[in-house]
Amino acid sequence: MKKYDLLKGPDGSLVEVILDGNQPEGFEKLHAKSADTSTEKHVPYVERVGNKYVVKVGKEQKHPMTEEHYIVFIELIVDGIIHRKYLKPGDEPEATFEISEGKEVWAREYCNLHGLWENKL
Repeated sequence: MKKYDLLKGPDGSLVEVILDGNQPEGFEKLHAKSADTSTEKHVPYVERVGNKYVVKVGKEQKHPMTEEHYIVFIELIVDGIIHRKYLKPGDEPEATFEISEGKEVWAREYCNLHGLWENKL
């Protein structure tokens, strides 16, 4: 499977790339976290519901979605194909994707304060 890396620019912008080992100067490669250690919940959870995948950020407790602290986007990667939903403050921290069931399925999300998080189905 291709690995799509996220880079953060000096101005805070995000760029998704396939790296060949050389990282563009001035950009920081983001490394996804996968375990919550605080009360704020960031790990994306994936469920197959009928012919859809539902991705929720925070299993028992939803991630906050305030102006100061929110999920920017949720991605579902199914057999190497990225499906993305952008969110804004006030939205529910979840996304539904109506797509065929895949063999390799994982999700990641980007929190404006705490960075990149991922989880496999």
